[in-house]
Amino acid sequence: MTTGDGFRMLIVCHANICRSPMVERLARQAFESRLGPAAKAVEISSAGTHARSDWAMHPNTEYVLREYGADVSDFASRRLTPDLVASADLVLAADREQRSACVTLVPSALRRTFTLKQFGRLAAAVPAHRLAAGSPHERLAALRDEALIVRSEVPFVPPAEDDLADPVREPIEAFAYCSQEISEVLRVIVDRIASE
Repeated sequence: MTTGDGFRMLIVCHANICRSPMVERLARQAFESRLGPAAKAVEISSAGTHARSDWAMHPNTEYVLREYGADVSDFASRRLTPDLVASADLVLAADREQRSACVTLVPSALRRTFTLKQFGRLAAAVPAHRLAAGSPHERLAALRDEALIVRSEVPFVPPAEDDLADPVREPIEAFAYCSQEISEVLRVIVDRIASE
């Protein structure tokens, strides 16, 4: 869990070859670009509910990440385990099915598990004054907690809008669209936790 030294973020999708590696690598890039050395305190990793171990990321995922200038090296898929969920300070799932799988594995993770798009939507609604001054990873922990509080205050959206569509059997354009959606959410999160 969150300590004074760092914060663990776990990204989860189905097979850990398309959406979750895309989020993982784009998040690392966004954090490092905006937060500088402070980004090292946020550990970002990924897993898949139905992943096979040690697979490479999907070629289209790699292509899109290279277009962003993101790091594609040293990636190997891994299957989600209870330990991974239990040790994460924030779990961001690609869609509601994976979010449910995480909470089923570790029921105590309910209050720190969201879909990526849901968390971005809630993060955008958190008033800046409710995020106390502190390091970016401390502000990220506060943002996670405040997201739960504002959940009842934000307008209702159809549940499917909180899902990130799986592009796995789609053409490259679907991967590009997925990366755009991810980048928009990450921009919100980084804006909220960056030092003012």
